[in-house]
Amino acid sequence: MAATTHTVTNQVPPLVGYDVYTADRALSEAVERHIEPGVLPGAREELGALGRAAGSAQAQEWGAQANEHPPVLRTHDRYGNRIDEVEFHPSWHRLLGHAVAAGLTDAWGRPAGHVRRAAGFLVWTQAEAGHGCPLSMTHAAVPALRTDPVLAAEWEPKLTSYVYEEGLRPAPEKAGVLFGMGMTEKQGGTDVRSNTTRAEPLSGEGEYLLTGHKWFCSAPMSDGFLVLAQAPGGLTCFLVPRVLPDGTRNVFAIQRLKDKLGNKSNASGEVEFDGTWARRVGEEGRGVRTIIEMVAATRLDCVVGSAALMRQAVAQAIHHATYRRAFGGLLTDKPLMRNVLADLALESEAATVLAMRLASAYDTDTEEERAFLRIAVPAAKYWVTKRCTPVVGEALECLGGNGYVEESGMPRLLREAPLNSIWEGSGNVQALDVLRALQREPQALDAFLREVGKARGADHRLDAAIKDLLTELADLEGIEARARRLVERMALVLQGSLLVRWAPPEVSDAFCASRLGRDWGTAFGTLPHSLDLASVVARARPVAE
Repeated sequence: MAATTHTVTNQVPPLVGYDVYTADRALSEAVERHIEPGVLPGAREELGALGRAAGSAQAQEWGAQANEHPPVLRTHDRYGNRIDEVEFHPSWHRLLGHAVAAGLTDAWGRPAGHVRRAAGFLVWTQAEAGHGCPLSMTHAAVPALRTDPVLAAEWEPKLTSYVYEEGLRPAPEKAGVLFGMGMTEKQGGTDVRSNTTRAEPLSGEGEYLLTGHKWFCSAPMSDGFLVLAQAPGGLTCFLVPRVLPDGTRNVFAIQRLKDKLGNKSNASGEVEFDGTWARRVGEEGRGVRTIIEMVAATRLDCVVGSAALMRQAVAQAIHHATYRRAFGGLLTDKPLMRNVLADLALESEAATVLAMRLASAYDTDTEEERAFLRIAVPAAKYWVTKRCTPVVGEALECLGGNGYVEESGMPRLLREAPLNSIWEGSGNVQALDVLRALQREPQALDAFLREVGKARGADHRLDAAIKDLLTELADLEGIEARARRLVERMALVLQGSLLVRWAPPEVSDAFCASRLGRDWGTAFGTLPHSLDLASVVARARPVAE
């Protein structure tokens, strides 16, 4: 018998069946800006297709199922043989397969590859964030492997493949492979130079046996891993395949999977090496230098991934306010709610514009752009990932109690939000990395200042912020204790410069007034009331024109 106590009204329709890419003006404009005309039509087509898939009911269901049924570790088969396999729900494989087929592990060898991949990663991550880890690791392994031309020739075609094949088999038998990474250990964490895993040379050129552990191993179901271990010549990078060339399993004991706050669909494991066969990547004793390009690429993915989470949270908040009525009108028409939504939209657009600018620098690949990336990547990683959690939390609040229940999807976004700030080095690590660049690589600061200087004279608040930044950079007294403050200002000045040059006036004006002019409170929704906030919100609404 149907209930007759009331009729359901004033509930918001789900945000589904839309093009995630086209509806994101900040992202689609960045793609138009950073991709040359001859490549642009193909990029538009592939990103539009991916955007429609990401906004579909099917992809949203895959994401929910992959998180409701997290991976399971199978250490042994029914006969007691050690197998160390991770089982995933079929929806995980569908998400990962779609991502690989969309080119999200292929950036290094095609025109505008990094911009196209970063835009696709930002779009598809909004369907489900957890499976972004193996995509990121696989993509980022390429520059590290290129230090050894033989290894690169063997593995790169499979890492950049558009074919996803689940299951463990010898790499030559697979059309595409995934890579993970293992650097941190129990006793050291970020301090990888304290690693104790040993690497003993074998008679074969570049072959070693590893003995030790990894406290965090990313994507332990992968076909291969880049790991750090202590060789006779010092800390060295190694490639550890899961399956050996003769078809037998390498020694790779997955002791357990981490029970994480969020990122539930993704497996992160603790692994033990005990006579594990490995091949050296790069020179002995230069492991950090060898793997650092992989770290830099995954740090950029942290920025892109956080921009994606922010965008999806803000899209959900604006969509809700567009349909939900309260106190005699739509929420989006209420001045105070409009202020909150506009403030969130500013943070989201600034993150997206910065992420795509960094991706374009990878594509340009000049000495100037490499110097810019050296300082801009850790600064962006520090700031954008830090902003993700408060943005998602405020966006959830816009939905009220409806946002606090799992069915809305907002709790999953909130649990995921802190991850990118921790992954690949937490806030202090990034801030100290910026200081190292400032102290050891003056060309990096020069490139950064030239970039922000491109907008000089266009906004007086930006000009004042640049002047204040230069003053702060000139004073090295107590620099480590001031590192977070300094890096925050650098990131904000860079975002302000990019928005002044490329965003609509209402967006750049609001950003400069609040973030640089400091006409802003300590919570979202405290923008100056005189700004054109309605236009900022309308621009961020997830509806394609």
